[in-house]
Amino acid sequence: MLLSQLPEDVLYQILAFLDCKSLCRLSQVCRNIRRVVNRDVVWRKIAKDFLNTGITWNGTDIYHHVPLKERVKLAQNWSKGVCKRSIPLKWKTKLLPWLQLDVDVLYLSQAAQIGAYHLHHESKRLQRSPFEIYSGHEGDVCRFVLTDSHLISGGSDGRILVHSRRSDVSWGLAGHSQEVNCLDSKNGLIVSGSRDRTVGIWTLTSSSPRATIAMFDRVWSVAISPTLSSFVTGTACCENFSPLRIWDVERSACVCTLGSEFRRGAGVLDIQFESPFQLLTCGYDTFIRLWDLRLSPQRCVLQWEEPHDSTLYCIQTDSNHMIASGSSYYGVVRLWDKRRTQCLQFFQLSSDTVSSPVYCLRLSCSHLYAALATSLHSLDFRQNPTGIR
Repeated sequence: MLLSQLPEDVLYQILAFLDCKSLCRLSQVCRNIRRVVNRDVVWRKIAKDFLNTGITWNGTDIYHHVPLKERVKLAQNWSKGVCKRSIPLKWKTKLLPWLQLDVDVLYLSQAAQIGAYHLHHESKRLQRSPFEIYSGHEGDVCRFVLTDSHLISGGSDGRILVHSRRSDVSWGLAGHSQEVNCLDSKNGLIVSGSRDRTVGIWTLTSSSPRATIAMFDRVWSVAISPTLSSFVTGTACCENFSPLRIWDVERSACVCTLGSEFRRGAGVLDIQFESPFQLLTCGYDTFIRLWDLRLSPQRCVLQWEEPHDSTLYCIQTDSNHMIASGSSYYGVVRLWDKRRTQCLQFFQLSSDTVSSPVYCLRLSCSHLYAALATSLHSLDFRQNPTGIR
């Protein structure tokens, strides 16, 4: 019996023993074999070990619209740092921009406005002009988040604006006396943090906060747990307590603190939930830390130090093995493999004479977008992948 005549379930069992290179060679035998080898079910096990293939820690597929074999091709370029750099947008005034990515639409805040830009489906090139603009703040937009139906922004005017993504309706939430440094929203719940040393808990249907928590320190970052039962705050660490604390949503009470050895001023600037029980943080102390919330006491289990002792402004994760970080000097973006202690790749996006922090990062399976003070940078990893045909 020929290999191509075997039942498909038997053939899949055989293919499960092959590595990436062997599968590529086998796919060149004939059309029938190539058709079977190219299926996602064959590549799923292999894809779990590569960077940014969209297969998360629990097996969820983020980029299900892209064939897995193609994503494994791209993953080799992520690991080797093979990419094409470009600057789709520039502006003259120095800003603190923020980004969100929704499939083929990139949202970028510039001063008091947020623009929505189409990404071309094939080339992923950014259109020069936004097809929609969200406005309403009297000062600069500090942070904004996307939900399925709303864009929610916090500004230096202390206001939170909720914009409908399906109509022209928008409304404001007033509750902070100074700029809203951070916010997060999930399933109708909104949590905001401000320079006025308070955290606000909101719902989409209320104009005033459901609860206000006094923090006694400036709040730089917040993140709502995927379970929606708690949220995490990161403060400036200028007082005598840990900058990382977990809060119960219903009771508005502190559940626990994370870490006890933060030096004074080691504020936490970004927080990302990797899973309901894993948390990534970064900030002024130059470390990326992974916290395991299942342990008792909850503690840091892994950490990675920025080699040039720079503040880390932002992080992004593929929810599996890769972390991307943005530094405070020269627009340095680093890629980390959590299975290693050293940085995997780094990219300097600003010149030696004009230094800018990386304020925000966003990932797709093929691109990395970085917002600097005067420009938006794009790294395209679809460049001549080797080893897979």
